[in-house]
Amino acid sequence: MAPELFIPIIDFTPLKGEDTEQEPFIKAGQEIYEGFKNFGFAYIKNHSVPQDVVDEAFEWSQRFFALPQSEKDKVPHPPEGWYHRGYSGLGREKVTQMVFDTEGIAQGRKKPDSKESFDMGLEKAGTKVQNIWPKEEVLPGFRDFFIRFYEVCYEMELKLLRGIAVGMGLDKDFFLGYHKNKNNQIRLLHYPPVEEALLSTGKVDSIGAHTDFGTLTMLFQDSVGGLEVEDIHEKGKFNAAPPIPGTMVVNIGDFLMRWSNDELRSTVHHVRAPPADRPLTEGKPLMTRERYSIPYFVSADNERTIDCLPGCWGPDRPKKYEPINSMEYLEMRLNATY
Repeated sequence: MAPELFIPIIDFTPLKGEDTEQEPFIKAGQEIYEGFKNFGFAYIKNHSVPQDVVDEAFEWSQRFFALPQSEKDKVPHPPEGWYHRGYSGLGREKVTQMVFDTEGIAQGRKKPDSKESFDMGLEKAGTKVQNIWPKEEVLPGFRDFFIRFYEVCYEMELKLLRGIAVGMGLDKDFFLGYHKNKNNQIRLLHYPPVEEALLSTGKVDSIGAHTDFGTLTMLFQDSVGGLEVEDIHEKGKFNAAPPIPGTMVVNIGDFLMRWSNDELRSTVHHVRAPPADRPLTEGKPLMTRERYSIPYFVSADNERTIDCLPGCWGPDRPKKYEPINSMEYLEMRLNATY
């Protein structure tokens, strides 16, 4: 019996149009707003990223992680946490949930994780953070595809931000003015099989419980699944968010939660790879199934400083947070991760 879904499924079709004053657009925007207010997560169906493009992204991801380790190690993630580009091997990154002191970060890094990743961003000369690509002869076509994929995701991002703004009663372009410079990140994630016993006893993590840093995240899952979202009514209880063909999962990040004075919810989630469903070989441990996922992390432009959104504060609802610069906030979070 399939688990009951608690995350709403929202039809994005009306939000792909340009007439933001029509009732279907406004209604869909309100549905997205309510989903993020009540759950922090939503499945988005009929979105604007073609399925064949998503499928090709996963094919390229599998090809990259299938490269010899020596080739992947030639494009390493720099030691600085804020320089989020390149390859991170197994156990390199530790997701740290809202911990910024030295002792707390050290504690969070003691348990190794069981994933490898490759990060990339906007391909633009002269930017502070440059992409770190494999050589073309090593993986022909990889770079060109993900430059195009980035732009496709950015167009979807703009539609999402416009829908959220309309749903909140803001001007349709309110968020777009803070997201002009494409300050975003694509991450390829690979979870190789690991012993189920190591995960169940907590000796290794798949991805530990955390929230995302930025404005929002668009997540593409493979068919294996493993994403679990904390129950908003019961802290510490996690519910499965299984993959649904043709959808993406979108969740609010800490930056937008802060921006909205906690009106929109950045919900804790983690990854727990399901065990393999193939028969056990006698004497061999039960292994988890191999898993791939591709999140697209949306962040505000570096130079922008945000204050509490209109309509999210007032005489009976004081501001909980001071204004903060986007780049300073993101670097603080990223430096706690590595």
